[in-house]
Amino acid sequence: MSIQENQRPAGSVVGQRIIHESALEHVTGAARYTEDLAGSLLGVLHAYPVQSPHAHAKLLNIDDSAARQIPGVHLVLTAAEIPGVNDQGAKHDEPMLPVDEVMFHGQPVAWVLGEDLEAAKAGAAAVKVDYERLDALITLGEAIAAQSFHGIQPVISKGDTTQAFATAAHIFQGEFEFAGQEHFYLETQSSLAYVEADGQIMVHASTQHPTETQDIVAHVLGIDSHRVTVQVLRMGGAFGGKEMQPHGYAAVAALGASLTGRPVRVRLERARDLTMTGKRHGFHASWQIGFDQHQRITALSAQLTSDGGWSLDLSEPVLTRAMCHIDNAYWIPNIQVRGRVAKCHKTSQTAFRGFGGPQGMLVIENILGEVAPKLGVSAHELRRRNFYVPGQDTPYYQPVRHAERLHRVWEQVLESSQFAQRQQQVEVFNASHPHAKRGLAITPVKFGISFNFTAFNQAGALVLVYKDGSVLVTHGGTEMGQGVHTKILQVAATALGVPLSYVRLAPTRTDKVPNTSATAASTGSDLNGAAVKNACEQIRHRLQTLAAAELGVEDSEVSFLDGVVTAQGRTMSWKTLVSKAYFARIQLSAAGFYSTEGLHWDLNAMRGEPFKYFSYGAAVSEVQISRFDGSYQLRRVDIVHDVGDSLSPLVDRGQIEGGFIQGTGWLTLEDLRWETQGPNRGRLATASASTYKLPSFSEMPPVFNVEFLDNATEDGVVYGSKAVGEPPLMLAFSVREALRQAVAGFAPAGHSVQLASPATPEAVFWAVHQARQAQEGGHHVD
Repeated sequence: MSIQENQRPAGSVVGQRIIHESALEHVTGAARYTEDLAGSLLGVLHAYPVQSPHAHAKLLNIDDSAARQIPGVHLVLTAAEIPGVNDQGAKHDEPMLPVDEVMFHGQPVAWVLGEDLEAAKAGAAAVKVDYERLDALITLGEAIAAQSFHGIQPVISKGDTTQAFATAAHIFQGEFEFAGQEHFYLETQSSLAYVEADGQIMVHASTQHPTETQDIVAHVLGIDSHRVTVQVLRMGGAFGGKEMQPHGYAAVAALGASLTGRPVRVRLERARDLTMTGKRHGFHASWQIGFDQHQRITALSAQLTSDGGWSLDLSEPVLTRAMCHIDNAYWIPNIQVRGRVAKCHKTSQTAFRGFGGPQGMLVIENILGEVAPKLGVSAHELRRRNFYVPGQDTPYYQPVRHAERLHRVWEQVLESSQFAQRQQQVEVFNASHPHAKRGLAITPVKFGISFNFTAFNQAGALVLVYKDGSVLVTHGGTEMGQGVHTKILQVAATALGVPLSYVRLAPTRTDKVPNTSATAASTGSDLNGAAVKNACEQIRHRLQTLAAAELGVEDSEVSFLDGVVTAQGRTMSWKTLVSKAYFARIQLSAAGFYSTEGLHWDLNAMRGEPFKYFSYGAAVSEVQISRFDGSYQLRRVDIVHDVGDSLSPLVDRGQIEGGFIQGTGWLTLEDLRWETQGPNRGRLATASASTYKLPSFSEMPPVFNVEFLDNATEDGVVYGSKAVGEPPLMLAFSVREALRQAVAGFAPAGHSVQLASPATPEAVFWAVHQARQAQEGGHHVD
C-alpha cells in the first residue's frame, strides 16, 4: 500500500461521523444474535454441562443411567462419543471432555442434551460421577513455589545489564503481583449447530475466530474443514474472551447435532460462563531497575510469570506480548526480561483486550510510580524524562517509528487538561482537607499493532456488485460491537465512490471468506479494511476503463464520487455504468486480499519487527479519596489519542471511552477471587455480578474529554488510519497513578506508596493507613 493510496478522495465517506451500523437495532432489541436463531428451527436440543466439583481429581467413572431415565433427556455426551480428536485448544493440551483427569473446579465432564433447558439441567444433576481428589495448585504463588510451569520460557536481552547495574547511580528492586480480569461480555458463550440436507455441518457461533472454530469442530468430528461452515452474525461483546474459548462449545453443539440429526444449542448461563471460561492473565513480576544521576533509566531486569491456568490456550503469545511491552513509552538501553507461564488448577486463562500488553506496561508504570519519590522527582517528570526519541529502538530491536508523536500527545494533553494549574489546586485542597485528598496523574501509552505471529497478519474479502448497482460485502472480520462493520462499510463506499446506502454487509462466513484470522490484536479494520479496499479497487478499475470508453476520455480522467461517474464535465450515474458493464460482460465481483508488509519475528531470539506501527496516547486523571474507607471518585479525565486519520470518528471515540473505563475496572474495581481453603478449594468465589464489581455509570467521570491527535496520518495503512481497539485501555494507568498520588497526600514527602492492583477501596484504605503511619513516625494510627 503506497502513501498515495492512503490519501482520501474529496467527499469520501471515511472520516464522516456516522453512527454504528447496528445502533438502532441494539437499542430497540431488533439486533439478532446466535441465541435468537434457534427460534426459527424445529426440534432444537438444549445442552447443559455436568461440572466437576473439584479443582483437580482423577475421573474414575461416569454413570449416566439415571439421567437417561429423566423425561426429555435425549443424549449424554462424554469423551467416548467423540469420533475425531478430543481436543478443543490450539496447543493440543486441552481435551474437550476429560478422559481420566479433571483440571479445574467447574470443568465440564459431560454434556446432557434435552428437549428443553430444564430437562437438560435435570439430566445433568442426575449424572453420577466418581472422583479421586488430588492436590491442587490454586494461586500463582503456589505454582511458582512448586515450579509448575508449561510452555516456552522466552528471554528478551539487549545491552549489558550487569555492567549497567554496576555503574548505576540509583538501584531499586521489588516484587509486584496483580490480578486478571473477567470479560463479562453481555452475551455469554453461545453456539447453534445443525446438519444440512447434504450432510454439511452448519455452525452459528459467537466467536472472534470463525476459521479456528471451523478447524476445531472439524477435527473433533473427524471430518475435513470443507464440510463445516461457521457463521458469525454478531457478538454481544467479546474482549478477547471469544477468540479461543468458543471452539469447544461450538464442537459440543456440532457433535450433538451430528449424533442426533437435530439442531443443538449451547448457551451458557452467566454462572456457567464465569466458572468455565478463561480470564485475563494475572501476573507476578520481580524486578530490578537502575537510573543514572539524571534519573534516566540505564537498566532493567525482570522476571514475569503469568497465571496460565490448566492449559496453554493463548498464554504463550500473551506472555511474549507482555514482555514486548514492558518498556511502554520508555527507552531502556540495557534490559533482560525472562518470561514463564505458571500451570495452575484454574480455568485456562486467555486473550483479553490488550493481550498481555497491559500487564507488561503495568509493571514499568508501577515501578516508576513507586520509585519517583525515592529519586526526589515528580512521577510525571520521571516519565517524560525517559520517553523514546526518534532514532531509538525497542528491547527487541524494532525502531520506534513516529516517536515524536509520544511527545506531542503528552504536551497536548498537558495543555488541554490545564495540568499545571490543576496541580496547584490539588495541593491547595490537600492542605486544607485532613480526611480527603486528591491526586492528579498523567501516563503515556505506546502500543504495538499487529499479531506477534506474522502469519496471522492477512485478510480476505468478497465484494459483489449487482446489476442494479447495489453492493454486498463479506469480509473475514467479526463484529462484537466495536464497529468494524461500520468502518468496512465506509471503506467500501469510499473505494467505489458510491453513497453509503448502496452498500450492505453480509454476515461473516467461512464459506465466503476462508482462512480468516481472528478479529483481535486491534487489527480488524487494518487487515479487513485493506482487503475490502483491494477488492473494490479491482472492480473500480474495470469500471473505470469502461467509463472512459463511454465518455471518450482517458482512464485517468474518470472519477467516482457519491454514485456519479465524472470526466471532463461529462457524467454518468454509477447504476447506469454498472448496467452497461453487465451487458458488456465485465466482471462485477472481486476477491480481495491483504497481507501486512515488513513484519518479521524470531520467537526463539525474541527479536524482530513484529508490529506494523505503534499507537500513542496520554491521559490525565484526577481522583479524590476518603481516608475513612478508601472510597474514591474519579473527578475528571482528559485524553489525547493517536488514531491516525480516523475512519469513523464516532466509533473511535466510543472505543477510547469504553476501553478507558474497562481498564479502570481492571485496575481499581474488578477483583477475581478463588477459594483457597476448605472443601470448595479452587471454586471461583466471584461468580456473579453481586460478588464481582464491574464499572458502572457511577464510575464515569463527570468531566470526560477526548481529543484525537492532529496531523497523524499513518502511511501504509488503509486511508491513513490507525487501530483503536486495545490501546485506550492502558490510558487507565493514569487513574491508578492518581490514586497513588492521592494516598501520598497523607504521607510525608518522599514516601513511596505501594498500591495493590486492583486498587479497590479496601486496598486504597490500607495504603492510606500505611501512609498515615509513616506521617506519624511509624506509630499506631487509628
